[in-house]
Amino acid sequence: MVFAAVLAAGLLLRRFLTARLRKWTRSTETRFDETLLESLRGPALLWVVILAIYVATDTSQLPRTVTFWSERALLVLWIVSLTLAATRLAGRLVRVYLPVGTLTELLASLTVGSLGALALLQVLGIDIRPILAALGVGGLAVALALQDTLSNLFAGFYVSLAGQIRVGDFIQLESGQRGYVTDIGWRSTTLRERQNNLIVIPNNKLSQSTVTNFHLPDRRMALPLQIGVAVDSDVEKVERVLLDVARSAEVPGLLKEPAPSALLLGFGERSLDFTLVCQIGDFEDQFRVQHELRKRIVERFRKEGIFIPRAPSA
Repeated sequence: MVFAAVLAAGLLLRRFLTARLRKWTRSTETRFDETLLESLRGPALLWVVILAIYVATDTSQLPRTVTFWSERALLVLWIVSLTLAATRLAGRLVRVYLPVGTLTELLASLTVGSLGALALLQVLGIDIRPILAALGVGGLAVALALQDTLSNLFAGFYVSLAGQIRVGDFIQLESGQRGYVTDIGWRSTTLRERQNNLIVIPNNKLSQSTVTNFHLPDRRMALPLQIGVAVDSDVEKVERVLLDVARSAEVPGLLKEPAPSALLLGFGERSLDFTLVCQIGDFEDQFRVQHELRKRIVERFRKEGIFIPRAPSA
């Protein structure tokens, strides 16, 4: 009867608190409360059961030996469940607030889990000093045997914490591979090409490579567009027309500020080579913006009598 009464009261309290917390999370803009509620929802049910068993055994007429071991078992179960909940919460908080890949998520979970394991050993009366000493000696042997693996692990950890390469960034390596960073794992970093293929790069190779990040310091970038016109063209007129096209074009991704510029930067064999420099909002916008601007420039040149020289035939 005591077990059933405590269990029923605990379930009702859990349901009430969950409803209140859900209402509170809807009124806030942060994701911390939602993450906390999601991580504790399952373990809270187990804690209610543990409490009910503890109260029932403590108020029963069972032998002292039985209640003693029952309390120890419940304490161990509570520490294990609390550690699992904290591990899950740590991983989810890293995923929400530090979206730097699964490696940092894994390390946060392992750190919390290790602390929980040490606390459990202390409760059980097991001296952890010999264990730590054995781990120190064994860790040296493992480090020598897994040099490449550990090199990738620490390189990935460095890449994650440095913040110069983040999940979602578009990067290019000096070797030519480029794509969107989809994950920074414990062994490798994964890029997704625009063709939707995956490139897997070992973390130590990535940390030693020269990397261009098209999303830092911000996503905005300059887009140079080369245009050749006939050598007898009016330079002032060409410049005016190019700027007018760039300023008046309503193209998604094309920014009005900073203002575009048109510069005569070279002389070809049969052309005057202009460069129109515009600002776009993201690396991905360059293809659509180039297409739309080139269409408008060709149409406007035809109206203004500005000729684009033909390439010499082979």
